[in-house]
Amino acid sequence: MAWERIFIWSSRFRGSHTFRFGICTVMIKKHRGAPIICADSTVISHGDWIGELHLDNAEILSLIRTEGPDLAALKIARLGRRSMKLISRAYADQSEFNEVRALIGITLLHRGLTHGLGFEMQTMKQGLLRRLTTSYLRLLLSVLHPEGKNRIGRRREQLIPMKLIHTRASLARRFPSPVQETVMEQAR
Repeated sequence: MAWERIFIWSSRFRGSHTFRFGICTVMIKKHRGAPIICADSTVISHGDWIGELHLDNAEILSLIRTEGPDLAALKIARLGRRSMKLISRAYADQSEFNEVRALIGITLLHRGLTHGLGFEMQTMKQGLLRRLTTSYLRLLLSVLHPEGKNRIGRRREQLIPMKLIHTRASLARRFPSPVQETVMEQAR
């Protein structure tokens, strides 16, 4: 978890703003890299503003230790849904999110998140960033998961990092803020 503290400290220098929403942190920053074409036809180009999504791994570890892995998974899912609602509200209400085109996170634990929270999933391109991300996330999973290294050994081919994406529009559809719900009801 020392690496997590270093990451949190260094993130102050990587983005323009950082916000905490329950179990999630969103860092607003400019996208670096190749364009990302999303399922709803949104294109995120180099230099566009994005919200980089991070889970609070210390809180997850604490839940696993106190509640056990099964109950912790349920609580984390609930906390994640609550965080996504708060993030969606921030997109609608906070000026810092006006130019943010998408919410993007990278994780190994993508299967439950794409279905349960409505994220679009895209594979990371082969290269150094993917190898480093894979190594870091597998190390983190070995610490966080009760089965640790055994789980990674059994599921190595499934444990590849994926980009999870919610465009501005998909986030608003999945987690409408009270103002957005009113507008949608009036449109019906």
